[in-house]
Amino acid sequence: MNNLSLFSEEKSAEVVLASFGEGTDPRSRHVLGALVRHLHEFVKEVELTNEEWEAAIGFLTETGRTCTDVRQEFILLSDVLGVSMLVETVNNRSLELATESTVLGPFHMVDSPVRERGDSIALDSKGRDCLVTGRVTSESGAPLANATVDVWQANADGFYDVQQPDVQPEGNLRGLFTTDANGEFWFRSIVPRYYPIPVDGPVGRLLETTGRHPYRPAHVHFLVTAEGHRPLVTHLFVEDCPYLGSDVVFGVKESLVREFAEVDDPAGAAELGFDNPYHTVHFDLTLLSKPDGKGKTSPKGSA
Repeated sequence: MNNLSLFSEEKSAEVVLASFGEGTDPRSRHVLGALVRHLHEFVKEVELTNEEWEAAIGFLTETGRTCTDVRQEFILLSDVLGVSMLVETVNNRSLELATESTVLGPFHMVDSPVRERGDSIALDSKGRDCLVTGRVTSESGAPLANATVDVWQANADGFYDVQQPDVQPEGNLRGLFTTDANGEFWFRSIVPRYYPIPVDGPVGRLLETTGRHPYRPAHVHFLVTAEGHRPLVTHLFVEDCPYLGSDVVFGVKESLVREFAEVDDPAGAAELGFDNPYHTVHFDLTLLSKPDGKGKTSPKGSA
């Protein structure tokens, strides 16, 4: 008998890794092998009790049961543990020429309604009016015409439309825009507000256990795609938000923070259909070309 095949505390990871079949593809062997080694080391380091392991399994089971068509508790768990942001960071190490990315978040659960440039995405008549403008370019500075700019944000009360289907209009504060020949886009919205992530499930209990607040700083989500370029998932953050330094999902990057300037212009407000004064913000986005220059993909399916 091969002694390596017998399980022991000292050889636990090695025994499991030896069970992988020869047909296991190299990437799966590498990823699952690292997972097994780190997980076994974790159990040994903390000397996990049977009761704690049962509680962990119960927690993950409840996390899965909390997921619905409009709520992704596992993404929320990944977010608050910093894993979502770490995956983004690792996958964008060499993208210095592109706009910095951040987490997709758990609320991109529906297709954004297609809108014309200049349309308003604020359908519930709440919040401080804001004109959002921007331009999409390649890393060389060339404008990207016909790029898609998918945006979504919470309302003035701190909720996304999918959280309040009986309160907010469908598609409220969501929009899918296409850039013009100069790569430009613009739309009317509201100044975003900080808000708490959902805390009525297992992730909320985890935050309470670790003494953490549940707030995200005020932001607008962007998912930008263009032919021949890598898709970009990022945020536009409000400069004076009190939670910039303590985002519960660790998503803030300094380069993504902007002033939402107040504008006192009655004529301009009237032309936009805004109350006076209103706010404006400009947010340019740079995409990195794909090595082969082909394809237009989107990470939407992950949330």
